[in-house]
Amino acid sequence: MTDATAGQPETQSTATVVPEKMAWDSRARRMVTIYVPLACFVIILLFPFYWMTITSFKPNAELYDYKRYNPFLIDSPTLDHIYKLLFETAYPRWLMTTMLVAVCATFLSLQSSVLAAYAIQRLRFKGSQYVGLGIYLAYLLPPSILFIPLATTVYQLGLFDTPFALILTYPTFLVPFCTWLLIGYFKSIPYELEECALIDGATRLQILRRITLPLAVPGLISAGIFSFTLSWNEFIYSLAFIQSGEKKTVPVAILTELVSGDVYQWGALMAGSLLGSLPVAIFYSFFVDYYVSSLTGAVEE
Repeated sequence: MTDATAGQPETQSTATVVPEKMAWDSRARRMVTIYVPLACFVIILLFPFYWMTITSFKPNAELYDYKRYNPFLIDSPTLDHIYKLLFETAYPRWLMTTMLVAVCATFLSLQSSVLAAYAIQRLRFKGSQYVGLGIYLAYLLPPSILFIPLATTVYQLGLFDTPFALILTYPTFLVPFCTWLLIGYFKSIPYELEECALIDGATRLQILRRITLPLAVPGLISAGIFSFTLSWNEFIYSLAFIQSGEKKTVPVAILTELVSGDVYQWGALMAGSLLGSLPVAIFYSFFVDYYVSSLTGAVEE
């Protein structure tokens, strides 16, 4: 009995001596699970912008001589590439055309998507679920499938080689996506609010304008951001429907007008890509809170 009681404290002390390898709240675990992956993600995400920036301000001697100059640093910055891009090419015209097409296509797509999403979600007609599914499947169609019928339509309407060809064709892939996004957001708005308005004598359009749309502002901004970004970066339709050099959009123009044969003007190309990505980045930075709330389905009261 004495020997058993004597050995018991030793066993307990031995069990408590075993240390934990790595606690969840330890600095090492946070470093491995949070900080290192986050740092890798930030580096991978920002490196293209860094490379475009340093290439835009490098002289040609540093761009092609990696033995004497560090490719990741700038020894003697210059503005020659930006000057050539802005004053020796039609880049300001390309930028204005891209902005016009993106804004108009986004506006038309949002108008159509709001009406379609509200009708599918709130007007309980027969087969509304299948209509929503069909819209989602239409978004999955690749643009190359619609290329031939859209090209025929644009040519018959006499809109070939004009910005209106892009304004009318971009909603073919913007409206399905925006409608699908807004359907999910309209579900988060309490239907009781609309029922109270209907009891008070409000019409559907009044409810949409005074109740639903003010509550759906984050979803509208999110759909607008996606539409604007897709319109700004679209390449296939712009390459096919616009032939004049001065009427091209930025993604197509910097690849077709700044490349002479097999000679790539890397400084001007990177400067055009950098300036072309700034409007989208600024647009995102202003509305990031609305964008996050729309993805989480939160309704701001």
